[in-house]
Amino acid sequence: MSTLETNSIGKYSGNNVSIDDALNLKSYTTAQRDALTASAGDIIYNSDEGTVDFYNGSVWTATSPGTFSADIQYLVIAGGGSGGSNFAGGGGGAGGYRNSYSSETSGGGASTETPVTVSLGTNYLVTVGGGGAGTYRTVGNNGSNSVFASVTSTGGGCGGAYERAAGSGGSGGGTSYGTAGTGTANQGFNGAGGSNRAGGGGGAGEAGNTDGTQYGGDGLVSLINASSVTRGGGGGGGPDSTYSGAGPGGDGGGGNSGNAGSSGSSGGSNTGGGGGGGSASASTFGSGGNGGSGVVILRYPNTRTITVGAGLTAGSETTDGSDKYIVFTAGTGQVSWS
Repeated sequence: MSTLETNSIGKYSGNNVSIDDALNLKSYTTAQRDALTASAGDIIYNSDEGTVDFYNGSVWTATSPGTFSADIQYLVIAGGGSGGSNFAGGGGGAGGYRNSYSSETSGGGASTETPVTVSLGTNYLVTVGGGGAGTYRTVGNNGSNSVFASVTSTGGGCGGAYERAAGSGGSGGGTSYGTAGTGTANQGFNGAGGSNRAGGGGGAGEAGNTDGTQYGGDGLVSLINASSVTRGGGGGGGPDSTYSGAGPGGDGGGGNSGNAGSSGSSGGSNTGGGGGGGSASASTFGSGGNGGSGVVILRYPNTRTITVGAGLTAGSETTDGSDKYIVFTAGTGQVSWS
């Protein structure tokens, strides 16, 4: 039986009760609350949820919105830059790569980031960045940013063209006879220059040309959605008319360059991979490949359910052990948890 302890009670007319100080309800975790032999009308403080809960005779119900204290782990990858096109078009840089899952790293050699703490019932923005569009006989286009709440990954830098600088971005684009693009700290590596063999675009896991001339930088592996997937590879650089041989894209969706006047291939969808550079023959020029679209993957406790707003394309909410995860592949919109 419960015991009421008080120093004094002030009686008013009618049904009012006066309490001079704050009323401190008994505190229970959710598990402790559910183990109680409760009667209709019982009220407790739920220390797990930060809510005042009451029992209506059959279920416990929160009387106020609580604070979701668990962390939302994320992988946020921006759209990749497209390849450049001209004599020796440079490879596009991979989209910025930011990761807070487990002990996995972020792009550019950065360590794991801090998960985001969200409040129940509050909306948070999700945007999946698109890849940059490939071009003909000019520098490419940067990819678009991807966003989750306060986390923004920067679109990959575009590939350069003959004597034209590449773009800087999440990872930098590669170029020939020009300045390679720089990556963004904690998101991706720099692209590479390559004279008459165009430089590869930077990847999330390494800089362009690390594996050889024209090579795009490799991406990174993540298990956030319960499968080992490599994403964030840079595009390969294309040769000019005096050379042959396509430049390989980096592991993780980097597009290969064209060869002998052909166009570069596009970066992989939902990898943030950079597009391959377009190459030239004596009289023919290939276009730069499109950058690959980005992706946003969120992981959270399996006791929670996400609500996905209009404008977003996502897979099903999937349970994996004590967590759930969801993969956003396109669009922009709001999400919330309950």
